[in-house]
Amino acid sequence: MNIYQNNGKNRGDGMDKLVANHISVQFGQKAVLKDVTVTLNEGEIISVLGVSGSGKSTLFNVIAGLIEPTEGKVYLNGQDITYQTGHVSYMLQKDMLLPYKTILQNVALPLIIRGNGRKQAYETARNYFGIFGLTGTENVYPNELSGGMRQRAAFLRTYLFSDEVALLDEPFSALDAITKNRLHEWYLDIMQQIKLSTFFITHDIDEAIKLSNRIYILGGQPATIVKELVISEPHPRSREFLLSMEFLNYKKEILSYLDK
Repeated sequence: MNIYQNNGKNRGDGMDKLVANHISVQFGQKAVLKDVTVTLNEGEIISVLGVSGSGKSTLFNVIAGLIEPTEGKVYLNGQDITYQTGHVSYMLQKDMLLPYKTILQNVALPLIIRGNGRKQAYETARNYFGIFGLTGTENVYPNELSGGMRQRAAFLRTYLFSDEVALLDEPFSALDAITKNRLHEWYLDIMQQIKLSTFFITHDIDEAIKLSNRIYILGGQPATIVKELVISEPHPRSREFLLSMEFLNYKKEILSYLDK
């Protein structure tokens, strides 16, 4: 059945790529999430902001099928995928590249796990190296690459696991400010090409405003969605926008909810 409900309205119209619908999670006596609904449209970039311990990673684990919610359902393209792994890709803060495998071998792993032969998997993965700015790294090992290049490889591996939806848990947090800014611009450019629908977890408010179409703010105990903020500035966002009063006003509004 591909009809689901959100706030009493029929949301089975196929417009949403992914919906985590009325999600509540309780571990023993501790309620972590309460009635949380988030949606992701085709090609959108959505950020989830909240203080440490607010339940962001728990929400991602529910969407990824790693945790069964106490209440609520997760839908991908209108189909119920609650507590089912393998439908969306999930990238953690660390790149998790295997040091004893080349970059090509690392990137192709999701395809091999899904049953592709090695030759086919390598050929498929190799086709994306140019798009992801990795040309020439196919036969080198992770310790030979910079942090930024390792993250590009990790992004490509994530994309090859699932080109439907990517869950990215603070993927830029370990990078220096200059490298982070360059990767932001690179990622936005890549998004224009591959149209990957993306959920970010981030503690970086500037990053969320720069990258996102919409921002969900989690707050309270148990956590609920206290604000959904639409960033109206179109992509690509200029450096002037990052210095503008509009940008500052978005930041002030976000801080007003995080400080509650």
